[in-house]
Amino acid sequence: MSTDQPSPSRSGLPATGPGSPATWGRRFAALMIDWVLANIAALILVGGEAWEVGSSMTWVPLVCWFGMVWLSTAFTGASMGQWMLGVRIVRVAGGRVGVLNAALRTALILLVIPPIVADKDRRGLHDLAANTAAVNGPHRTPK
Repeated sequence: MSTDQPSPSRSGLPATGPGSPATWGRRFAALMIDWVLANIAALILVGGEAWEVGSSMTWVPLVCWFGMVWLSTAFTGASMGQWMLGVRIVRVAGGRVGVLNAALRTALILLVIPPIVADKDRRGLHDLAANTAAVNGPHRTPK
């Protein structure tokens, strides 16, 4: 199952257009953007000490990433990287993701394996546990 095209959805997501499962490439690129932003935040908070071998501050970039992704997903439906790339996180049952589901989803991403194991709708174990999906956001029209 290495295609980028989802098969018919069991979760009710459309196959194409807004609300359809976001591609792996855009999701990974959003993750990398979020990681860079978290490292910039860590640099601002503790300086270069966050990357020094043997430092007691090497955990700061990870905490910055968790906080940024968790809170932005909970309150806006996407991390900053996801917003930049047009990916949104939605609850499959409808409504907002919420603080607890966003925390669960983000914590499971930290374990690495949950996002890698996915179903036909490209929903990783972290999405299945939080009843969420990463989808394509609305199309923007230039003004």
